Amino acid sequence: MPTFTALPTDTVHALRAGGPDAFGNPPEQAVSDGGGNPCRHCLRDIPKGAGMLILAHKPFDGTHPYAEVGPIFLCASDCTRGGGTDLPEILGTSPDYLIKGYSSDDRIVYGTGAVTPTPHITAQLEQIFARPDVAYIHVRSARNNCYQLRVDRDD
Repeated sequence: MPTFTALPTDTVHALRAGGPDAFGNPPEQAVSDGGGNPCRHCLRDIPKGAGMLILAHKPFDGTHPYAEVGPIFLCASDCTRGGGTDLPEILGTSPDYLIKGYSSDDRIVYGTGAVTPTPHITAQLEQIFARPDVAYIHVRSARNNCYQLRVDRDD
């Protein structure tokens, strides 16, 4: 079973303290409307009325043509880091997701990208990880391409 990996707690603490996002800006403060605001740290939806942060995130080290940057949400208050082998809550709130594999040098492995219906996520992850050239997988919004989380091999 693959492992779902949330943003590291130290990264999230720095952002909550006003640290810079991927564009060097402090995170924006907002209030969740209760719909479509998945926290990339606890991997749960941010409840309606709760404080949240909106910021630019680049889930890659360095800059290169495949180092996409996009908006993400975080709980403004402390939350417990999510992840593990169970499908996270935030991957059950949409009918489908964009799933694509990356090589060890952070390049998209062509032929792995697929908009995948939510009930088929686990099977799609296993199919992509069957390729030896895939080091990890990103799950993104199928509608807005927003980064949701990283999936790592269990080995």
